[in-house]
Amino acid sequence: MAPIPRLRAFQGPALFSYGFRPFFLLGAIYAGGAVLLWLPVLYGQLSMTTALAPRDWHAHEMLFGYAAAVMTGFLLTAVPNWTGRLPLQGRPLIALVLIWIAGRLAVTCSGVIGWLPAAAIDAAFLLTLAAVIAREIVTGRNWRNLKVVAIVLILAASNIAFHIEAFARGSAEYATRLAIGTLVLLLALVGGRIVPSFTRNWLARQRAGGLPAPFGHFDKITIAASAAALATWIALPTAPATGVLLGLAGALQAARLARWAGYRSAGEPLVLILHVGYAFVPIGFLLQAAAAFDLVPATAGIHAWTAGAIGTMTLAVMTRASLGHTGHDLAASAATQLIYALVVVAALARIAAALATAWAAPLLELAALAWAGAFLGFAISYGPLLWRRPRQPRQAVA
Repeated sequence: MAPIPRLRAFQGPALFSYGFRPFFLLGAIYAGGAVLLWLPVLYGQLSMTTALAPRDWHAHEMLFGYAAAVMTGFLLTAVPNWTGRLPLQGRPLIALVLIWIAGRLAVTCSGVIGWLPAAAIDAAFLLTLAAVIAREIVTGRNWRNLKVVAIVLILAASNIAFHIEAFARGSAEYATRLAIGTLVLLLALVGGRIVPSFTRNWLARQRAGGLPAPFGHFDKITIAASAAALATWIALPTAPATGVLLGLAGALQAARLARWAGYRSAGEPLVLILHVGYAFVPIGFLLQAAAAFDLVPATAGIHAWTAGAIGTMTLAVMTRASLGHTGHDLAASAATQLIYALVVVAALARIAAALATAWAAPLLELAALAWAGAFLGFAISYGPLLWRRPRQPRQAVA
């Protein structure tokens, strides 16, 4: 029996032949550009036409603009591998990209068009994504991955709640925590699949022994504890019980990461960066635990999760998937290693800005410039791979 073709015959622009191509490229450009725009807005040097408060616009666009785009690129690439079905491409993919772009424009111009029309336009993206993924998983009878649809729907609900809370209360505190918690939990689920898998594959090729521990009861306990801690943090971020649960989840996540033999992957930057990125997950839990007892500012833990875990892990996946699915060797060039270094510097500087308030301004500027350098650097280095016709794909991710 002939194998199922991995791609339909597609004569349109290569950028729209696979979901990771437009969403990784546009997401990276938007991540870098939005942060460069955010600095003058933060300093009062530039005003915007959004109905959101400046801090809420920044949080919203990093979570529901950038992070949602990269998550979409990953899922539209992973789901065909999980289900054996053909990927979304051509006009349906273009339509999804246009819905994402419309959301970015609507949120930024919500002060002109009104918060409710902007919310409706913006909400359409994640709801459409959930419907697309659900159709593929159900049709492919890949029932165990329906939990991914649930997570996308929770993120969609948090986006809708963000708009409503920002309008009703002037700030979207609860919805922001819900979105961050959802993305951290998604990282815990997906990271628990790809980090040990890629580490095991690389170590096996090196015949180095000492492979990562397989997924087991400890991972399930860690994910359950993390979910409970995040749910409590979303509702009661400063309660002592929340601090205890966050501390426990952080310790479990650190132990989970240690079981993946990351210290043995120093010779392969494409693997090492996954471990470095995931390390910000337990760091975020532990900083938030300390914040619950008023020992450190809450923004330190928030940015460990967002700039650190989400930023580094997404960039790691973007580089690896872009290389593998365009038929290039899985090797980290000097440019790739530079953008890895920049995103880690950005995360550390942003966390430090929250902890060392006397140095907050220069650290914020360093974080913004390093972040923009990392993601615009990705767009410059990997853009040609994403808009050109692929070589034979290596099926490197998910």
